[in-house]
Amino acid sequence: MSAAITLYHCRDARSFRVLWALEELGLPYDLALMPFPPRVTVEGYREINPLGTVPACLIDGQLMTESAAIPHVLATRFGPSDLAVAPGEAAYPAYMNFLFMGEATLTFPQTIHLRYTRLEPPERRLAQAAEDYAQWFGSRLRGAEAMLEGHFACAGRFTMADISLGYAVMLAQRIGLEAQVTPGFAAYFERLSQRAGFGRAKAAQQSGADLPI
Repeated sequence: MSAAITLYHCRDARSFRVLWALEELGLPYDLALMPFPPRVTVEGYREINPLGTVPACLIDGQLMTESAAIPHVLATRFGPSDLAVAPGEAAYPAYMNFLFMGEATLTFPQTIHLRYTRLEPPERRLAQAAEDYAQWFGSRLRGAEAMLEGHFACAGRFTMADISLGYAVMLAQRIGLEAQVTPGFAAYFERLSQRAGFGRAKAAQQSGADLPI
């Protein structure tokens, strides 16, 4: 089943989850690379995505904006694929939990840290808030590590849940939160980053503008 897929993406932003998923699935897509943040830098972007955020992924004209949800939709709509865990599998609850944990629990506090260390004008930066959210991220990451099942998040194989979690670790290493990344999660991401799909996603975004970090 084929579809027209367009991904609006900023280099290494949350939309990287979707780019990585597309490459793992081998799906054809159009990539619109934009400077960050697109709601400020790209005229008319809110007409595409009223939130003004990335990702914006159009699948046959239908808009999706949530970076943890889109990979699962891609794997299930254009599957069957082992990159998704089916409801009948024992690991399905763990899969869904990790899929959303990567964004809601692990990426969210990092974005607050990033905002109050680099994105706000100097006079609006809040060192205490940034440090508090850095510690919050580190605490949640240590808790998540205790829940991992072997080399992968769950199901004994690489899935979209690993893309969701892996991106959270990748972001931490990009924005100066390396000290919060446990040795176990550092090794976990190192394994994920060796995948051919990850390498293709990185190569696909090379002409894009970098994050302001």
